[in-house]
Amino acid sequence: MKLSTITIAAAFSTASAAPANLLEDRASGIQGFDISGWQSTVDFQGAYNSGARFVIIKATEGTSHIDSEFSNHYTGATNAGLIRGGYHFALPDVSSGSEQATFFLAHGGGWSGDGRTLPGMLDIEYNPYGDNTCYGLSSQAMVSWIQDFVNTYHGKTGRYPMIYSTADWWTSCTGNSNAFSSTCPLVLARFGSSPGNIPGGWPYQTIWQNADSYTYGGDSDFFNGDMTQLKKMATG
Repeated sequence: MKLSTITIAAAFSTASAAPANLLEDRASGIQGFDISGWQSTVDFQGAYNSGARFVIIKATEGTSHIDSEFSNHYTGATNAGLIRGGYHFALPDVSSGSEQATFFLAHGGGWSGDGRTLPGMLDIEYNPYGDNTCYGLSSQAMVSWIQDFVNTYHGKTGRYPMIYSTADWWTSCTGNSNAFSSTCPLVLARFGSSPGNIPGGWPYQTIWQNADSYTYGGDSDFFNGDMTQLKKMATG
């Protein structure tokens, strides 16, 4: 995801059915979108009426930033009937994965199996605050940082978080690690007519962020499955 927007991700437990492998040239599945405080005005009801069924909302960044619009966005999404969840923008050079997961959980990243709440999403990608794309970490250290975040989130919620990234960043900064391909659903960012290369040993993307604009606010996303599978992800 970009810092100014969010990407969405769908998460499911290891016991949940995997979404269908939809890798056609055209977006398939369930429309959704992602937003952050950069979008202070979002038409949630318009999005729902047009067919969107989920949204992922920026909650936190690092261990000191709580998104200014998270509460308003979460309420608006809930009132419109959307399945919703939060995401955390990772800053691996600031603090440990465990510390950031704990901060995220305390400020909007929690999960409950109510059929309307997606597991949290870890947004890990290009460094918006400097030229060091991989935050000064080796591939091995980056994988360890992500594992620290994932283990903490899973330990406190019983669910694995979604992971949002791009194929280029994942390959460059984790050495194209496949350490999370069987546990954490992939939210793949690629603006274009197809998801393109799927990194990290994942067999498919669970959510595809296909465009950096969406009519009703934020970025456009597609869940790689049907409504039954989307609800399953929000149920456990």
